[in-house]
Amino acid sequence: MKKFNIAVLGATGAVGREMLKVMEEYDIPVETLLPLASAKSAGTEIEFKGQKIKVQEATDDAFKGMDFVLGAVQNPMSKRFAPAIVKAGATYIDNSSAFRMDPEVPLVVPEINGEDAFTNKGIIANPNCSTIITLMAVAGIAKLSPIKNMIACTYQAVSGAGVNGLKELEDQMKALAEGGEITHKTFPTQIAANVIPMIGDVKDNLYTSEEMKMQNEGRRILHLPELVVNCTCVRVPVMRSHSISVTLRTEKKISIAEANEAIKNYPGVKLIEDIDGRAYPTPLDTSNQDIVYVGRVRDDLTDDHGLTLWCCGDQVRKGAAANAVQIMKKLIEKA
Repeated sequence: MKKFNIAVLGATGAVGREMLKVMEEYDIPVETLLPLASAKSAGTEIEFKGQKIKVQEATDDAFKGMDFVLGAVQNPMSKRFAPAIVKAGATYIDNSSAFRMDPEVPLVVPEINGEDAFTNKGIIANPNCSTIITLMAVAGIAKLSPIKNMIACTYQAVSGAGVNGLKELEDQMKALAEGGEITHKTFPTQIAANVIPMIGDVKDNLYTSEEMKMQNEGRRILHLPELVVNCTCVRVPVMRSHSISVTLRTEKKISIAEANEAIKNYPGVKLIEDIDGRAYPTPLDTSNQDIVYVGRVRDDLTDDHGLTLWCCGDQVRKGAAANAVQIMKKLIEKA
């Protein structure tokens, strides 16, 4: 079997480390693994397949000889190195939002529009985590009839804000239990025993950047340019895995039975009909794996062509690292 030279840009961060873990689990045929990070993190070691590998500083020359580069960095660093990656002849699979709305860059969820990955010109974008989880949940239904619009409310775990988000919730929970002082820095207010109904920067229409991603990215992934999405993004005091409540309206009426069957048969999705005596998933059920769980499928009482459902998925895995590795795996299988 052919093996490939693969770099991970941002290898020391939470998503970068998860990418390495997923690559091992998926048994990606790696010839050379090159972990890259900023000068501050260079020299540290990461473990891959039982071996310690030293992290190198990301530079323009670092990508020579690489077949694939998985990006787990913020927009500025992604934009900084993308030209050098493409010039080196590698395929860059980027988890940031830097290229998601670039019409020249395919935006891919492998189970939904995987073939779009093969139209790349050197860069492939990984969608937003909540967008991936939501679209995975509704993609089977979209096969039965095009989706006209969706109303979504996300319940996003603190790990979506990185390791600092996790630490802030942990520190606040400890302070609550011990009667200590509660401080906040990562989030705009206390998150422990609270919810924050705004994630991202507010746009002119009063929706946030995070909320608009569901519509803007959903149009590209589902190939539905007229799709309209009304979304409210909420940060909740959950460590890991995002949850989303979705009401969707289709061109033709889809029965609950038809929707359940479509969800049940869709790759990468699990319809929850009974789990520990309940017919719905929770964030804890879906953490540390790549399947999106769906439950509580029911008719929308405000529209004859509407359905409402609940879904959960690990935003660090399927919402980020695993989706990127799955894109790479799809390209490798046809190489």
